[in-house]
Amino acid sequence: MISYQMPMYKQDGMLVGFAAFKDHCSFFPGAKPIATYKDELKAYKTSKGTIRFPIGKPLPATLVKKLVKTRIAENEKRAAEKEKKR
Repeated sequence: MISYQMPMYKQDGMLVGFAAFKDHCSFFPGAKPIATYKDELKAYKTSKGTIRFPIGKPLPATLVKKLVKTRIAENEKRAAEKEKKR
């Protein structure tokens, strides 16, 4: 889907998004994955839900997989809790 004029993936809610800018690229996995892997992200500029990295230096695929898997688990847990309340 497109959200905030950026490509995003959804699975039980927003999963991840990404965007390219003039001087950097951004990956948007959400706050929990960034907090979980903060030590592995020290080389990158981060904010609450965003990782910024140079255009010529992409995030390592293994790190992206970890971030996405953490986000999937977070979304699945939230969806299960929501279903439980019904």
